[in-house]
Amino acid sequence: MRGVFGATLLVRFGFGLTVAVFASYIVGRSSGIDASAVGTVGLVGAMAPVGEFTTVLLSGAAADRVGRFPVLLAGVAAAATLLALAALTRDPLWLGGINLGFGVASGAILASSLAVVADEAGTGERGYEMGRFDAVNLLGWIGGFAVGFGLLDTLPHRALSDLFLAGAALLALGLPLAYQSSRVGPLSKAPPAVAFDLPKILRTVVRRDVLAVTLPWLVIYLLLGTVFVFLGTAATGAGVRPIYLAGIIGVGGLLLLLTQPSFGRLADRYGRFRMMVIGTVGFVGVLTGAGLLARYGAVPALLVLVGVSAVPALAYGPAALAALADLAQTIPRATTMAVYSLVISLGMLVGLLVSTQLYGRFGADGLDAYFAGIAVALVALTLGRYRQLSRARTSPA
Repeated sequence: MRGVFGATLLVRFGFGLTVAVFASYIVGRSSGIDASAVGTVGLVGAMAPVGEFTTVLLSGAAADRVGRFPVLLAGVAAAATLLALAALTRDPLWLGGINLGFGVASGAILASSLAVVADEAGTGERGYEMGRFDAVNLLGWIGGFAVGFGLLDTLPHRALSDLFLAGAALLALGLPLAYQSSRVGPLSKAPPAVAFDLPKILRTVVRRDVLAVTLPWLVIYLLLGTVFVFLGTAATGAGVRPIYLAGIIGVGGLLLLLTQPSFGRLADRYGRFRMMVIGTVGFVGVLTGAGLLARYGAVPALLVLVGVSAVPALAYGPAALAALADLAQTIPRATTMAVYSLVISLGMLVGLLVSTQLYGRFGADGLDAYFAGIAVALVALTLGRYRQLSRARTSPA
């Protein structure tokens, strides 16, 4: 799976690099973006999760029908082409259309890649393998973010379009890695004979056990969708130089690389749900700190709260991915793993639109209420999962 992991890292790095500069690229300045401009950026940014949300189940079904390799390679090639096109325009309308295509390609890449990992990983190591995938996936995003923010501090603004060309080149480098995996790994195997059955695809999404695992992700990405919009603009508006922000994000990326496989091992050993509970506690701490930061600014104690809480929060991803892969052993695999992409894209979409509207209308008070609602929903869904598992243990065989 090294080729798949390498391709995933390059793809996400290219995306993260461009997302970091997207707001500045659109509005023509690197800091001091006002509320109306944030609304425009939010709408353009929302097009990517719209594209992913509306098509990812079809991408997963295609990967089950024709194989992982064609879907993965088509997604990477399309994403590279679209990033190159983004370098040619700063018009929000065109960039919104290009971003819509990004979302379609991103969903195809994620659904097919997760299916490869689920194909290869056995029950006793599924958490570890999903942890490794989550590490390279998120490390690519965060590494791209860090480099992008750092270049905001050093590149002239007119040169930002070159970063989209650099992102396209990185994605193009992922093509031979993915192709190599298709020749020697699980992608080279003939796909299972899974018919394209739309009602069955939709039934997969609304299965109670699938929803119990994936709905908390929806809530988590309500937070992350907001972070993607506000992190750079809020930090630079508070006087934090982008180069310093890049260093902080880089440290977070290294932490991901070290912790995700380890948390996956713990999920294999001690159970998926226990690690998901630890992740929930961590996210509640992050949300508490984020809400207070929105009101009081970069207070050192609040930054420490967010940083300390972020470590246990990282336990959630590998455990939940492994739980979803467990379910995917009995239902179409790529389609099931595509539900992950479906809920995170929906979460990012709603997070982008709701948070920017609340911020524009109510300022910090709106963000405080938003973060509090996310925390309550995440705890409630975790308790609901506990009740479901308790009933399953006590029901007769």
